[in-house]
Amino acid sequence: MTPNHCEADALRRLADMPYLDRLELAALTGWSRGAVYGAVGRLEERGMVEAVPHASPLVPPTRRHALTAAGVERLAELDGVSLEEPLFLLPVSRQWRRGLLERLDAVAVIYRLASAIGQVFHPLVFRWYRAMPLDAAIALPDGRSVAVVRQGNTSDRTAFAKRLWRLGQLPPTSAVLMLLPDEVRLRQARRLATSLPMAAFLALEGEVASAGAGAAVWRIPSAPTPLDLQTALAHTDPPRTWPLRKPPQRAAIPDALQPEADCLLPSTLKPVEKRAADLLADWPWLSPRHLGAILGVKRSRLSQVTQRLAESGLLVDVAVEGDRRLALSDRGLVMLARRDRTSVGEARKRWSARPLDMGAPLDWRNVAGTRTRQLLRNVEHTSAVHAFVAALTRQARSRSREIVQLDPPRRASRYFRHDGKLRSVHPDAFGIVRRGENSWPFFLEWERRAVRPATMAARVAPYLRYYATPRPTDDHGVQPLVLVVFDDDIALTHFLAVADREMERARVRVPLLASHRKLVESAGPLGRAWTSRSGDPPDYAFQPR
Repeated sequence: MTPNHCEADALRRLADMPYLDRLELAALTGWSRGAVYGAVGRLEERGMVEAVPHASPLVPPTRRHALTAAGVERLAELDGVSLEEPLFLLPVSRQWRRGLLERLDAVAVIYRLASAIGQVFHPLVFRWYRAMPLDAAIALPDGRSVAVVRQGNTSDRTAFAKRLWRLGQLPPTSAVLMLLPDEVRLRQARRLATSLPMAAFLALEGEVASAGAGAAVWRIPSAPTPLDLQTALAHTDPPRTWPLRKPPQRAAIPDALQPEADCLLPSTLKPVEKRAADLLADWPWLSPRHLGAILGVKRSRLSQVTQRLAESGLLVDVAVEGDRRLALSDRGLVMLARRDRTSVGEARKRWSARPLDMGAPLDWRNVAGTRTRQLLRNVEHTSAVHAFVAALTRQARSRSREIVQLDPPRRASRYFRHDGKLRSVHPDAFGIVRRGENSWPFFLEWERRAVRPATMAARVAPYLRYYATPRPTDDHGVQPLVLVVFDDDIALTHFLAVADREMERARVRVPLLASHRKLVESAGPLGRAWTSRSGDPPDYAFQPR
């Protein structure tokens, strides 16, 4: 292929798939790396393509390329059409570019998936979607179409269930590939996927970002055995067209972006800074010490990270009862909502740390977000949960354990049917600890108010209902531990007696372990800090039994 043909084809591919990196472009075109690097380099020199740097916790550092205004004009000239045609029919307009830049972390993972598919099916046709339940679609050479749906970290189960319902109302594609952020939400999505009118395959986003076509990371709703990508796509429905994409009402020629533009944040932030932003979204009002422990960085590095987030306008750093507390600013909430295609308005309404009165001291009455306000109102309890999570992650590093998952209260909640009624449990956190082949999911309850027998029984009751159903195993593969921490050992002793009596009465065994603050602080969550029955010596929680 001549250099001119390479450049023309590179322009067309980057018009369909803005912000490909050169390795992905090579995988999708079948060209050699030298040909791709040469073609893209020449287009950059002529001002038809521009690059942005990018890295995320899932994708290593690279440079991603998109057409400039000159590139769009050259594309129209090559195809013999008016400038309006590519602007309105392809994702090359100013509006499309800003939207893809805001979602750049998700875009990168979906491009890695497309590159893996390109290893076994060639050539592929790719299409991005906006304002529709699917993120993208890929047309295979034999006429089959595959929808791609990603659930972001900040997307809650109800919103994602609505997206899948809307997907089911569209003309079905041959299959749908779902990317999920963690194992629990993958299991939840498997149940939701059974109602879709097309074959569904699910995988963890982190595994998709690093796996090739031969890695067995894809699961179907009805079977636990994972499949590789080639095997999965061999079991799709017959050839079907992909959903129509309505032309936008506006499509302006791309212009030069200002360095401080919000859409450039996913490009300019480093992976550790993005991890910190996600942690602050999960655990508002973290102290710097707890944030550093969860991130696993030293104080000097943490200072650099928080300073960078503050300079970018993403961080709220305030004093609460004499201690520094960190939370995401409204700009940070918008950044994550755009990335995950969730509601910006809902994010601000629930999680904004903005003071209602800029001239008044910051306390729980003066916080805009309904849920951040509640966390600040109970800041002592909030801080205790943060301290547990920080101690667990710190201790896990020193004891060769892996913290696979740590969920805040809003994602730790579980909803289930019991005796014909919708019930729920609302723990303070959920996590999964792994060592080798062994995994231990757990719920955390940090208890300060259950001091009377009746209150203690009321705390146990939701778990008795939950463990009386098959849902704990369905949700997690095994029955999770229930870890309850009290402020003192007296309440702990009474609680264990009440819990044992309630389990005997209900004839339901809950894998419950309890401890108290001083013991957890001295031995650590992974130490000999946990008791299952009154009078028993403290033992380990996370070990094979």
